[in-house]
Amino acid sequence: MAVAWEPKRTLAETDALLCAPGQMHELETVLVNGQRTGLTILVADLTSVSVQRVYKNQWPSARMFWLWSTNLYGDRTYIAYENQRYTFVQDLSADVPAHEIICRFKETLARSLIAAAVYREVYGVKKGDRIAICARNLPEYLVAYWGCHLIGAVAVLVNAWLPVTPLLYCLTHADCKLILLDPERADRLVSVRDKLGAAHVLVFEPGKRHWKGMQIWESTLNSFKGNHMQILEQDPNILPEDDAMIFFTSGTTGLPKGVLSTQRQFLTNTLNTVVSRRRAVLRRGEEIKARSPTDPQEGFLIAAPFFHATGMTSLTMTATLAGAKIVLIRKWDTKQATKLIKEEKVTMAGGVPSMSSDLIESELAGYSGLDALTFGGAATPPALLIRAKAAFPSVVLNQAYGLTECNSIAISFAAEDWLARPTSCGLASPINDVVIVKDGKVVPRGELGEIWIKGCNVMKGYWRDPAATEKTVTKDGWLLSGDVGMQDEEGFVYIRDRIKDIIIRGGENIDSTSVENALFTEGVLEVAAIGIPDSRLGELVAAVVTTKPDHGLTEESLIALARSRLPHFAVPVMVLFVPEIEHNAAGKIMKGGARKFAAEEWARRLKTKAKL
Repeated sequence: MAVAWEPKRTLAETDALLCAPGQMHELETVLVNGQRTGLTILVADLTSVSVQRVYKNQWPSARMFWLWSTNLYGDRTYIAYENQRYTFVQDLSADVPAHEIICRFKETLARSLIAAAVYREVYGVKKGDRIAICARNLPEYLVAYWGCHLIGAVAVLVNAWLPVTPLLYCLTHADCKLILLDPERADRLVSVRDKLGAAHVLVFEPGKRHWKGMQIWESTLNSFKGNHMQILEQDPNILPEDDAMIFFTSGTTGLPKGVLSTQRQFLTNTLNTVVSRRRAVLRRGEEIKARSPTDPQEGFLIAAPFFHATGMTSLTMTATLAGAKIVLIRKWDTKQATKLIKEEKVTMAGGVPSMSSDLIESELAGYSGLDALTFGGAATPPALLIRAKAAFPSVVLNQAYGLTECNSIAISFAAEDWLARPTSCGLASPINDVVIVKDGKVVPRGELGEIWIKGCNVMKGYWRDPAATEKTVTKDGWLLSGDVGMQDEEGFVYIRDRIKDIIIRGGENIDSTSVENALFTEGVLEVAAIGIPDSRLGELVAAVVTTKPDHGLTEESLIALARSRLPHFAVPVMVLFVPEIEHNAAGKIMKGGARKFAAEEWARRLKTKAKL
């Protein structure tokens, strides 16, 4: 299924131009956690210092990034949500009171300044204090988020889909001074409000409702009488190595872990997100066009939740970088997404592969208004890539790979390079190094092992969990991804499986991705390949599949298809059709339920067979 092509520039030539002096991705080498003073380097603790490649032109803090973007893009629309429109900034005089801005102006900078002033003056939040946001995607979520960064508070983005017990754990474990909720989360937590301790709680968009022990966001900001413009005048001196963000991992077992990142680590991903498209332009022999605030405005449909690294660190930060209009959708619905893409003139859509798959199969296919379709957060079957290109011939297709622990993207590519290597996930970003490790040793190109990632976007550590940090990040800064993969001779990375999802049948290691790709055919929506217990071989291969209506597929036909594409030991012994496969907040398939269901069904079949 690979598409042959001859790039006009080598990878070395491409990266030399991408990272050339004066370019967005120009590199320099710095001591991280050290300070440079002329020719003298001041280091408090030599054991905590590392030399890293960084983007020379990166903003030192999220505060500076937000002020830069609002200054550049002015009165452009920043957020579109249902019938609401928020601009980046309007020319408001300093004497416009808070209640006038809150009531009359849908203007994000001023509202975020008021939020920051309320955090500091009303609730005593200082630089380094934590503010949790736990809500669905709302305009006020972004107002609250930027308010955190304006005063150097650490934004703690908590998975709004969590049940009460892990949700309460995240909010208390992060030791937040202030907690911001939407009404759904307020309903969930009001009965355990006392367990949140001394933290103040505010609720977005309450309508006429109230919750005991919780205040209303809008009325609190509306009643602020101080001078919010002082937030601009009083620089909190936020440094690149200061704490910036905590995301909670959406793990499948145990309680979530808080991924803590510094300003530098978090912001690095903002530039990593645009590497793939810029490389694609250069590989074609073209030149990168300088971005201008007078360019036509792009539109980003963001359905991925803000509390996930894909939704915030990649999509939202990239949209803010580009001065794009962020189009929000209450929940993922293909018909509504298609409608918004057309009405709001969205130029970039996608997210996890299932979202892109839905758009490919929708009436949007053939629509010429899209410029880019993104894939990330989960492996993309090669057949889906081919279908995407057929549905949107002129669209740039982007693939990205990373983890929350490296602030989303470490590896990516786009366009022809992906079409030529449909089973790859791309090349390392300019600031990232990638090696493949097995049994503690780096293996040669072409051999399988665990993917290790290093770079200035790797997290500072898990919040208040040094033991878990030591298991995930080596002392010299390598992040253990938990993914099995390989690199080819050019450095393109191929993911084969999660380590825990490797199926071992009679001593043969079978990566579930290969099985899933083999079963991916017309009529199939999603596949989860799993191992089921076997007394003789240890494990056998099984698969759980979701399909389109009127698909005409059978278990026998899919097994026959797999037999034609896979070695005999990797062919599933059973294929089960299910209405849906469980996903986590990141859109990744959760195989625990599928594995349990398949094991029970296989045991039932064996029992039935034994009775015959």
